[in-house]
Amino acid sequence: MPRAQVVLGVALAALVMASPRSRAGDDHEDYDAYKLRFGLFWFYSQPSGTFTSQDRTGFFDLQKDVAFNSYNTFFGSVDWKFTRKNHLYFIATTFDQSKNFTLNRTVVFRGQTFNVNSTATGSLTSQIYMPGYQYDIIRRKQWNLGLKAQLDVIDVEGSFKAAAQVNNSVPQSAAFASSQIRVPLPVAGPEIRIYPARRFFVSANVLGMYFFGYGDFISSQGTLGLKLTKHIAARGGYQLGSRFNVNTKAKQVGLSLTQAGAIAGLELSF
Repeated sequence: MPRAQVVLGVALAALVMASPRSRAGDDHEDYDAYKLRFGLFWFYSQPSGTFTSQDRTGFFDLQKDVAFNSYNTFFGSVDWKFTRKNHLYFIATTFDQSKNFTLNRTVVFRGQTFNVNSTATGSLTSQIYMPGYQYDIIRRKQWNLGLKAQLDVIDVEGSFKAAAQVNNSVPQSAAFASSQIRVPLPVAGPEIRIYPARRFFVSANVLGMYFFGYGDFISSQGTLGLKLTKHIAARGGYQLGSRFNVNTKAKQVGLSLTQAGAIAGLELSF
């Protein structure tokens, strides 16, 4: 048999044998395969909760007293999957809102008295930074389940200011009070992502921790996603961005704060 025919026969045989393997390899490809992933999300949040003075001598409520509106903010994330099941990630977000209002009750906070019908300004500013690690306990072609452990570094400041005015013919002096909570909170919990189809996925997580007498923290997120291209996916859903409680002590301001609302954004995976 001529050498050319032998070579051609071997090449055809190799091609026939290689084709099923190639298709099998595609069939077993991880739908969520990536090394580096970036996320940028819009968050429509409404803050609620209370600041409480030391020794519980007074408080102001973010909704009943100030009536903060829902507002737009953003958060970003980067996820480095340095092995098939190990991730390092970082998430950051900021909230900043202020509002003018008229007090419907007398508020005493941090030694200052804010009289009913006073015109006041309330503000809330918070920054949250979340470095973390995730290990994928289960990683399959169409779904994976991971366990996350992260440190939520939270810096929240609330202020309450009333201008000087005349109330019932009695001059009232201007009053100002503010409080700030800075805490690093370790939290942990599961995250799952499921691909019913190659381009469509569902993801959810729940993170939390109980700190006994000091306080507690919980956050969660549920989204639907659609792969627009190989590297770009759109996601949208609902997020309980944070709900935490820092209990009041004799020399410590207490805080109960919830940030929750709709989210939408893009993921870039490479």
